[in-house]
Order: sequence, then C-alpha cells, then structure tokens
Amino acid sequence: MHVETRIRAVSISERSAAAAGVRRRWWCLWLGLGLGAGLWPSAAGAQAGPKPSPEPAQAETASAESPSSLPEWVPRLLGAQFTFIGQDLRRFHAAYSGRNSLRNDGDAEETDTYGMYFGSQLTVRWQFYFDVEMARGAAVGHATGLAGITNGDVIRQGSIELGQAPYVARTYLRYVRPLARGGGTAAADRDDRVERVERVERVERSMDHVPGREPADRLEVKLGKFALTDDFDQNRYANSTRNQFMNWSLFNNTAWDYAADTRGYTNGIMAAWVHPRWALRAAVMQMPSFANGNVFDSQFPRARGDNLELTLGPAGAAGTIVRLLAYDNHGRMGRYAAAVARARATGTVPAVVADDKQGRGKVGFGLNLEQPLADGGETGVFLRAGWNDGRNEDFVFTEVDRHLSFGAQVSGSRWRRQDDRLGVAAVFDGISRDHRDYLAAGGLGFLLGDGRLRYGYEEVAELYYRAQLGKWIQAGPDVQHIRNPGYNRDRGPVTVFGLRVNLRY
Repeated sequence: MHVETRIRAVSISERSAAAAGVRRRWWCLWLGLGLGAGLWPSAAGAQAGPKPSPEPAQAETASAESPSSLPEWVPRLLGAQFTFIGQDLRRFHAAYSGRNSLRNDGDAEETDTYGMYFGSQLTVRWQFYFDVEMARGAAVGHATGLAGITNGDVIRQGSIELGQAPYVARTYLRYVRPLARGGGTAAADRDDRVERVERVERVERSMDHVPGREPADRLEVKLGKFALTDDFDQNRYANSTRNQFMNWSLFNNTAWDYAADTRGYTNGIMAAWVHPRWALRAAVMQMPSFANGNVFDSQFPRARGDNLELTLGPAGAAGTIVRLLAYDNHGRMGRYAAAVARARATGTVPAVVADDKQGRGKVGFGLNLEQPLADGGETGVFLRAGWNDGRNEDFVFTEVDRHLSFGAQVSGSRWRRQDDRLGVAAVFDGISRDHRDYLAAGGLGFLLGDGRLRYGYEEVAELYYRAQLGKWIQAGPDVQHIRNPGYNRDRGPVTVFGLRVNLRY
C-alpha cells in the first residue's frame, strides 16, 4: 500500500488574506442567522404546547422547552462557533532532522474553524442532529514531528491534504428510553413511575443537545456519523481545544487510538446505560483503510473499533468521577517488528505500510479522573493514563503507546473574574519498544520520523488563560514547552506561544 503525502506551501500573508475573506463571508451568514434567531422564539425559554396525555415515561423524554409556535420536529439552530488560534513556534536546537521532523527554524501559523450545529426532536424518543464545520489554516510544523501536536483545531491533518471547504461533521439519530426501576405490586409500580418522572435532567440548548428534559435513568443509542470523543474519555477540565488546553495530549488520552477518519469522525453505533451515579457505554465504529486516512475500510468485520467505558461517580459537580476505558481496534495495520526485520534482511529502511495486513489488532486501556475542589466544581484537578500494546502501527489518532497527564483548572472567581479560567498541566507520552526500534532504524509513521532516534519521553507542559469578554467571546494566551519532541533527546526543547479567540452562540 502506498500513501502519498502532499504538503502545500502557502505564505503566511496569503493565508491571512484568505482567512480574512472567509471571516467576512461567514460574519454575513452569522448576522442573518442571528436576525433569524431573534425572530424565532428562544429554544431555551419557551415551553412546549400540550400533548395528548403521554405516559409518564414518555413525558420525561419529551422536550419541555421547544418553541410553542413550531412543531418539535422542525430543525433548529442549536449553536454556532468560530475559533481563531495563532501560534508561534520558536527556533530550537536539533542535531539532525528527517522527513517528518518538526521544523527547527521557527514557524508561525494560524487556524480558523467554523461550526453550525442543528438538531430536532423527531418524536418523544428520537432526535436528529446535523453539524457543518469548516477548518482553515495549518499547524506549526505542518502537524508533524510531535506526538502531542500543539493545536487541536488541525487534528489529523498531518499527512492528508483535506482542502478547506465546508464539510458535514456529524449526522446521526439519537434514541432515549427511560429504564424501569424494579417491580412488584401495581401500587409499587405506580409509585416507581412517579419517582422516575421526578428523576429527570434538565438539558440546556447547546451544540448537539436539543433543549428539554430527559430521564436520569435511561438507555441511549446513537446511530450514524459522529465522533467517539463526543461520548468517551470526557473530562470536565481537559476536553476542548477551543476553550481549554490546546495540545492533543490534553483533550484526550493519546494512547487511545480511537476509530475515526482524518478529521476525527466515523460511522457506527453507540449504546449507553446511564444512571445518576454511573454509566456504561459501548460503541462499534468504522476504521479507515490506511493510517490517518480519510477513506473508510468497507470490510467492517475486519476493520472496526470496539470501545467500552465505565463511568463511576455522581452527575454534576458533587464528587470524584472515574472513567475506565478499554478498546480493541481491527484494521489494515503494519507490524513494527516485522518491518524492522525485513529491512535488516534486505539492507533497506523499514516501512511499516509495506507490512500491512487486514484484520490486525490493537488493544488498549485508559484511566480518566476528575476531582472538583471548589467554586461549584469550576476549580478542580484531573488525571489521565493510557496504554496500548504498541505491536502494530498507531493507525488513527497519533503516535503514542503510553500516556500520563495531569493538571488543574482554577476559576477566576478567586481574582474577581468569575467566568475566567486558568489551566496548567503536564504530559508524559511514550512508545513501545517495537515502535522506538522502528523509528530509530529510520522508519516513518504518519506523524513521526527523524531518520534516527535517541529515545526519551515526550514531555509537555501547557499553561493557558481564558478571559470571558461579554456574553459570547472568550480569548486568552497559551504557552507550551516540549522536551524531546517526537521522543528524540537530540532535538529541542521546543516552546510555542499561542493566542486564542472563541465566539460561541
């Protein structure tokens, strides 16, 4: 199998001019949407009209906050966002460089991402979601040479040129069914039904959330195109590059090689049993046909990602939450040790893509903790740890086989800026013995490859500040310091300064 790598050289001035033109066009579109939203009754404040005597179990899943002037099934705008991230990679020492090395002569890049998120309540139990996004710009170093890429808004664009036109990010159905609690006499059943009606969660209008109420005890199913990270490996303090940490290794567990295309989305089914004090989720999703690929493998039984996660802890900000993740990927993966052995026998450079074979697997596990400390849970700490077997090539997310990260978020209420946030975190990423032998022999992954390797953990420290400027705008600086970029002690350390602006409706 041959994977072509295409890199387009665009000057910063040209990219800035193009981005400015796109911003002007999208601002006009958003202005129209804003005027339309002003004429449309607010989804967050209106009450649904009367319904023909629904059962209590049905009533708790129905949207209680839909516009009364329109049927619930009519699609509505749930949210929109624009994020600008500019980053400056400073010059750093490098004893040598290879094809996939992070450039050491400095780099300055910026990204603009746009999103519009729609949803509708089709029936009492069925919802439909449709999201459109657009990502423009590039990461410093063209998103190669690091396991923990510094800008999550260019996720997975290291070796695939995707273009910069709008695309459909998600399109899926969601089914919610209340779950019975016990049984017995008819009187007990009636009492239990009343209790279940009271055990509901209020859902505010937001991206991929139709406003209303839904049962705290429920079965939930999603079917279609979405991101596994929408439901798995969530963390209150480290989960979004658009308003928290920017580094890949701090918004997800990088040892979790989760099934997805180049942009981070995939097709499949997710089912969850959700309880107020725990949740169990399982998902089966499509894998791409090659590493970091944007085309899905049609051989689903032999090219899929199986995922299972148990969440323990109370909903809300009350206490510790623990998430235990396991996954088993199957796909057309190459084996690091076999590629190295073949190269030694033939006197060539190892190429893991030449050893690919349908149905090979990768098994991994993850631990995810969040601990609220103060300020209604807005001040707290987190920890993630991850491991995968590292025998076959890292295929989807990034090149990490061992992961440890921890950090804290602090509420600005401590300095009289209640809606501001300060975050600080550290990461230690590593790879398996087979993986490091492959890179040391000159092999290339889809993100890494310096030509040789003097191995060390890739260590990342990140600090950000997020200021709330009015109701819709958040902005602030970010700095990342990275030792042993690409696990190579002969290169770095690296410092990247950043500025982020997020507009969210």
